[in-house]
Amino acid sequence: MTPLAWLATSTAATASSLLMIALVFAPLERAFPARPDQRVFRRAIGVDLCFFLGQHLVFAGLVTVALGAVARGLDVTALEAIRTTAAAWPLWIQGGIALVLGDVLVYWFHRACHHYDFLWRFHAVHHSVEQLDWLAAHREHPLDGLFTQLWLNLPGILLGLPFEAMGALVVVRSLWAVFIHANVRLPLGPLRWILGAPELHHWHHARVERTSHNFANLAPYLDRLFGTYHCPEGPETYPLGLTEPWPRGYFAQLGHPFTRPRTEERSLQPSSGSIPHQTLRTPPLPR
Repeated sequence: MTPLAWLATSTAATASSLLMIALVFAPLERAFPARPDQRVFRRAIGVDLCFFLGQHLVFAGLVTVALGAVARGLDVTALEAIRTTAAAWPLWIQGGIALVLGDVLVYWFHRACHHYDFLWRFHAVHHSVEQLDWLAAHREHPLDGLFTQLWLNLPGILLGLPFEAMGALVVVRSLWAVFIHANVRLPLGPLRWILGAPELHHWHHARVERTSHNFANLAPYLDRLFGTYHCPEGPETYPLGLTEPWPRGYFAQLGHPFTRPRTEERSLQPSSGSIPHQTLRTPPLPR
């Protein structure tokens, strides 16, 4: 495939993805809004559109190359016994195990991102969103996204999951990420104890200094197990975003994690629009 043909194909696929996601989630947000007063064409929607385009047109290819390199690097004799055993299982069992184990790994990696300064620099890009919706899910620094995808997909790689099955899991997780970031509050009833409802992840984006709750990706059992669950009843009126200064432009946000933190930024206290951090205290990550 020539570079021009590749660009045309990628652009068409990206446009199709954007349209399909919008057609599903935009009506949901209108019918079941978590924040009814939030405008559709909100502030910073252009920045999040840039993150969406960058993620699909450029960085998705880099992630695919990186995952392929990891898979080749782990293609060792020591894993043959595991892969031979797993290959005898039905594909849905292999996929289910990979999904659950990936969720466990990402739970701890996510906690590490909020605990260690170096990882937080990149993860903070995602938390700079001040108004959540289906498009805001894509605001993510490429390096943060790369390492997240590596941990998510590592179990599938170790099990020797077929490429098509790995791709299906990536699609499922991507749509789920869009759902939990959407400006939606659905009447899930008892299912909220099993599934990570949007309001659960919305609290993770509350404006406190490095939120320390709701790290699980798919289901809340890990947060309940490790004492990081936080989801009070009531309307979502709390502020979202960061307490620290942060650039608003797309390229500025991509470059900001590589700048040296200034003293006044590191010692910045939560602003008047923040939630007191002690109200969301959870067990610290073991060093």
